[in-house]
Amino acid sequence: MQASDMPQYAELLGEIKQRIRHAQTRAWMAVSAELIRLYWRIGQVIDSRQQQEGYGTAVIPRLARDLHNELPEEKGFSERNIKRMLAFYRLYPHAALESELVPQAVAQAELHPASSAALPVVDFPAPLLLAIPWGHHAVLMEKVRDAAARQWYMRAALDNGWSRYLLLEHIDSASHQRAGRAANNFLLRLPAPDSAMVQQTLKDPYIQLRADARPTRRIGVQPAQHRADRARAGWRQHTYGG
Repeated sequence: MQASDMPQYAELLGEIKQRIRHAQTRAWMAVSAELIRLYWRIGQVIDSRQQQEGYGTAVIPRLARDLHNELPEEKGFSERNIKRMLAFYRLYPHAALESELVPQAVAQAELHPASSAALPVVDFPAPLLLAIPWGHHAVLMEKVRDAAARQWYMRAALDNGWSRYLLLEHIDSASHQRAGRAANNFLLRLPAPDSAMVQQTLKDPYIQLRADARPTRRIGVQPAQHRADRARAGWRQHTYGG
């Protein structure tokens, strides 16, 4: 069959490819959100037991060892990562992730205005927390202590589809300090299927930061991949909400 016999074939092919990519992105979001929910719940259980039964910090290495022995095929339950789960829950104890649905393609969340200055109260809506991959959360927990700035980087990473490497670049250059205040309401959208965030995460079967990897400037991507990320993102200075 000649291409001239099907003048609309290219359009058909393009539409099917687009549907496949968007379906992959929705599937990635669903799996990633479930992983975030699981880690938050594990942090919640550990925190509760420490409060009620007086478990000390020694319980975490024991859990990591026993989980490895009893579930050797499961990844992501090293001592370091379990400590991250506990820290994650303690950062967002009121997020109510247990009852929150998986993020949809478009969801609206109410937020306090985000800026570089610390705010008395900073809301982290469950849809926002569930939409951020675990590797990005690990970077943000270690690198960004200010809650308002952390929220800004979450929103910016999602809007621009930043990989972890690009997120680190923006944190290191303090991009949030050059941005204006964000609007009170924002639309939480799926990152583009060809974004660095989605492409990087799709290559990771566990959709998580490797258990023993430190969140350094080499997280998850090599320099060649970083160059591709920069090209894909256009490497423009981000002025989110400016």
